[in-house]
Amino acid sequence: MQRLRVLVVEDSLTIRRRICDVLAADPGIEVVAEAEDGKHGIELCQRLRPDVMTVDMHLPVMSGLAATEYVMAHCPTPILIVSSSANRGDLFKTYDALNAGAVDVLEKPTGDEIDDTWERKLIAAVKLVARIRVITHPRGRLRQALAVPTTDRPEARNKGGAPRLIAIGASTGGPPALLSILRALPPSLPVPILIVLHIGELFGAAFAEWLDEQTPHQVSNARDGEPLLGAIGRVLLAPPGRHLVVRGGALTLTTDPERHSCRPSIDVLFESVAREYGSAALGCLLTGMGRDGATGLLAMRTSGSKTIAQDEATSVVYGMPREAALLGAAERILPLPEIGAAIAEGFR
Repeated sequence: MQRLRVLVVEDSLTIRRRICDVLAADPGIEVVAEAEDGKHGIELCQRLRPDVMTVDMHLPVMSGLAATEYVMAHCPTPILIVSSSANRGDLFKTYDALNAGAVDVLEKPTGDEIDDTWERKLIAAVKLVARIRVITHPRGRLRQALAVPTTDRPEARNKGGAPRLIAIGASTGGPPALLSILRALPPSLPVPILIVLHIGELFGAAFAEWLDEQTPHQVSNARDGEPLLGAIGRVLLAPPGRHLVVRGGALTLTTDPERHSCRPSIDVLFESVAREYGSAALGCLLTGMGRDGATGLLAMRTSGSKTIAQDEATSVVYGMPREAALLGAAERILPLPEIGAAIAEGFR
């Protein structure tokens, strides 16, 4: 069996040794090289063409973000960000790296771990990332400002059964997908947009703030008990570690058991939307590993909601959308660049 060839880019010798030792102990992985700064990491990537890179965000000479942008523009390689989430600035850099083409993110070990949980997570993440098809990002990241329709006529809105609520779910590859869709949607849509994203609790802390800065929409984490009437025209995310539920015209956050090993769960949101809104809602399931969201999207379609799933060609991982397609849950299966326009169609 051919082993996965991994390049480790990390400036801390202690952390680098731990990452390398953990990976080298797995019979299916070979650490082909180590780099202590971003520039050296790029040089090794171009010369060795590894199957996977692990990259820290804090690097000398060239930052992890800059290295990620360069690699994805010139020698696309699946990248796992292994970094800390010490503050808002660190988190924003991580989201920027994901938007630039990095596949997934893992928190650095803290040294307080009492078992091998972190080691198992690292090995699983590297093997997952290695399976992902990556593409060239010619600009390093999607910085271009997408045109937002300006012909938003109030008298034309909500005609012909336009949705009164939009629910979106995403997992692996979700941050750039959500960014693409929100940039394509008019900021004055007269509905709440509810989002569930699978992202680690530590790394998800400031994601809503990042989207708020990157898009023309007002984005924040949902608050327990928040009335949906007051959320019209806003984008609300399920906070890390809490299910987001629509109930009685308001939002409820719960710590109920995980679904598909996820909390928040997309299925939990979609099923509640199906019960509360029926044909007055629109559901969209994006790229991601596993099957969370598929049965929820089916519940929405069965209740009369409009439903969309991302297609295979533009999904970083065609897991959740594929499950939805197999169930017949998606009324439309679309490439990512068309989804924002398709959602906006219902309000024109």
